[in-house]
Amino acid sequence: MPSFQISLKGRALRYLAAREHSRAELERKLAPHEGEPGELARVLDELTAKGFISEARVVESVLNRRASKLGAGRVMQELRGKGIGADALAEAAENLRATEFARACEVWRKKFGARTDTLSDPAERARQMRFLGARGFSAEVVQRVVRSAGVDDS
Repeated sequence: MPSFQISLKGRALRYLAAREHSRAELERKLAPHEGEPGELARVLDELTAKGFISEARVVESVLNRRASKLGAGRVMQELRGKGIGADALAEAAENLRATEFARACEVWRKKFGARTDTLSDPAERARQMRFLGARGFSAEVVQRVVRSAGVDDS
């Protein structure tokens, strides 16, 4: 029985069919399967020219999937890990910072509800702040969220 070998382009298209991948991600995943030197670069150049690989779509995909649950710090870390270029990173960071307080308030509300009475306990307040900090929200935003949650609306 002959063994079937998937081409480099076929592997790349399988990865791209599952989700958006940056060029750097595809390079890492496909490098062990490269047959001859330069083959991988040619395949990735061809896929980029045809619009199958798009840094902008990768950024948009990550922002759509992760920004509602995570702060700018964690989302930016994920984008850097995907090998996104500096210009796209700067634009994403600007967009994330503009909405970070509202997103942090929503994450806090989903986790802790309207339990503002517990914020008078320093241990509980610290726990809630650690929760938001661990999700990549900046210290200033975390403090603003917890401070605004502790304000009685009545």
